[in-house]
Amino acid sequence: MKEILSLPSATLKRIIALREKIEKLQSQLQAVVTNSSSVGKAAPKKRTMSLAARRKIAAAARARWAKIKGTAPKKRTMSLAARRKIAAAARARWARVRAAKKA
Repeated sequence: MKEILSLPSATLKRIIALREKIEKLQSQLQAVVTNSSSVGKAAPKKRTMSLAARRKIAAAARARWAKIKGTAPKKRTMSLAARRKIAAAARARWARVRAAKKA
């Protein structure tokens, strides 16, 4: 209590004005809460979508994904002869490495 009394009068007036403003806002808030929570008020109706509309949206989504996935380049495959040629070259290279280690 002594702390409040030791404050300057301008500060005390400001404190009183703020306290009155807070009380006024609290009363306004209470009025809004009591008016908005009236008994018997029906809950807002939940909006539903028809089956046809959901199917349209799903088809559009599938089309978008197909468009995205369809743009990827096709994987190239190597012929059996080419793979054998590369494997033979790798075996020959490793044979040279092993021969160089022994020598």
